Amino acid sequence: MRLYLLALNPTDSVTEGFLPAAARLGLDVTVLTDQPGAHRRTCPDIEVLECDVRDFRAVVACMSGRHRLDAVFTNSDHLQTQAALAAAYFGLPGKDWRAALRCKDKAEMRRRLAAAGVDTVWSAELAEPAPLDAPYPCVVKPREGVASEDVVLVDGPEDLVTRAKEILERRPGTTLVVEEYLPGELHTLETLGDGRVRHVLGGFRTELSPPPHFVEERLTFVPVHPEPVVTQVLGQLDALGVGFGACHTEFVVHEGRARIIEVNYRNIGDQCDLLLARLLDIPLFELVLRAHLGEPLPAELGARRDGAALVEYPCADRAGTLTDAPGAADLTVEGVRLTYRPLRAVGERHELYRTNRDYLGVLRATGTDQETVDRVAAGFLATLRWEIEA
Repeated sequence: MRLYLLALNPTDSVTEGFLPAAARLGLDVTVLTDQPGAHRRTCPDIEVLECDVRDFRAVVACMSGRHRLDAVFTNSDHLQTQAALAAAYFGLPGKDWRAALRCKDKAEMRRRLAAAGVDTVWSAELAEPAPLDAPYPCVVKPREGVASEDVVLVDGPEDLVTRAKEILERRPGTTLVVEEYLPGELHTLETLGDGRVRHVLGGFRTELSPPPHFVEERLTFVPVHPEPVVTQVLGQLDALGVGFGACHTEFVVHEGRARIIEVNYRNIGDQCDLLLARLLDIPLFELVLRAHLGEPLPAELGARRDGAALVEYPCADRAGTLTDAPGAADLTVEGVRLTYRPLRAVGERHELYRTNRDYLGVLRATGTDQETVDRVAAGFLATLRWEIEA
């Protein structure tokens, strides 16, 4: 059986998660990408075809008439609609392309939720800097952005114009979404479905950098969110048509009300999916691929519910060249399993982005007691040093 995997840059989710899972399932894999060199270096044993994967027509043309088609899949935020359209074209299992589009287009997501009567958030779109009569403070972000990239809090019309101008200079041709700021604690809900059943895998509590930016600095595993909260979030996902494959939903809870911030119609990223698979002790990546092969998910996943975990991202605090940094580490301390991976190479120079591109590394910590996990992780991070020269 052959899996066509659409990708941009090689990610940990693909190289450490989905490609090994595909091998365990006995699948032949063809990667379609606009960055073939990077994938051939990273995955030398996998067939890689160059393709304008952002264009669904190019994707269909590249796949047509080559190998037998059994599944089309992507874990990229940017390629969900294209993969869904290609799967539909060839009559393969996949996500509803309309649901994928609603998740990717943040303005359309707001319109759909409002039309369904499940949540109404003030929002507007901007193609050029302009003051708006809005309920400040507001959040400005690219309509189809990801990873807190160019997401910023503004406190008035003048601030909005200034920030919008900065973003549009970096991203010419981009449409921005301006929406009211939603207060509350930030959480995630991780789900997996096959269009018939939907499993809730748990979620995370997310700690952010100080405003006006929204960099995710630390995520703590939450095995079970309160039932009323889960019901509200799932109701909003239903309104969007989300229910097939993996989904990572970010939401806030304020005075008992759960409101979606954004929906990433894929596995959670930045190595949190690797942690989730280990913590729950389930073949997460295989299960996702099986759904895209048309196989029904089991009624019970047999996931462990006694785990505690966190993911923490040490961040650069200034622009410059990284001159010294810790290497990868795997160790167990007081029963806590620690996995540290560097994300920036020594010798690289970077600006200060105020996004996850500022991450210097990632620490995954798993155990059975959250207090112990937190303490051991903090102690380990305190031993690490990074040197950045301007």
